[in-house]
Amino acid sequence: MSVHDDEAGARAATPDAAQVDVDELPGGATAALEAVLMVADEPIATVRLASVLALPTTRVEELAAELAAEYRGERGGRPRGFELRHAGEGWRIYSAPAYADVVGRFVLDGQSARLTQAALETLAVVAYRQPVTRGQVSAVRGVNVDGVMRTLTARGLVVEVGTEPTSGALLYGTTGYFLERMGLSSLDELPPLAPYLPEIDALEGVDDTGATIGGPS
Repeated sequence: MSVHDDEAGARAATPDAAQVDVDELPGGATAALEAVLMVADEPIATVRLASVLALPTTRVEELAAELAAEYRGERGGRPRGFELRHAGEGWRIYSAPAYADVVGRFVLDGQSARLTQAALETLAVVAYRQPVTRGQVSAVRGVNVDGVMRTLTARGLVVEVGTEPTSGALLYGTTGYFLERMGLSSLDELPPLAPYLPEIDALEGVDDTGATIGGPS
């Protein structure tokens, strides 16, 4: 850490009227640093941490080193399942290497929770014909999709985007997470499947009271 960086941290540490003194928080500055690191999804530079905590960079380095030693069990406690590392240009909390096999099994289990064929077909209709109601999706698929739509919504792939003006039925569309999982930057990059699906205008009335579609999918 250079003198220049430490001076920058010290200047950032100058409190203003609205700034909280982290030493007065429960657990003090160490706990405050820990709280920030717990929500970081990438290494955070010492200077940035110093700015957030309003502390000199040299003290932030000392606190981080103390936390790292504590997590390793060097302060009398048990070793933790995670560790604090200085990686790249900053600090971040990672799972400890000793537990790589356990963490790997957890990650793989999550990836194995694949969508069913019914869910994939329903998601395709929403993606290509959005905004679309559940009734319209059911009409395309020929079965009731209420349960599948709930699953897709819970998985963050589909979201309510408004209501259909005539029937008042909820309209659904895909999410940014859907694009991320598909590796797309926009819906324009979807493969040309839409011409094989019926136009939404041809499905008018399916959301009217009393309209029913097939059985559960």
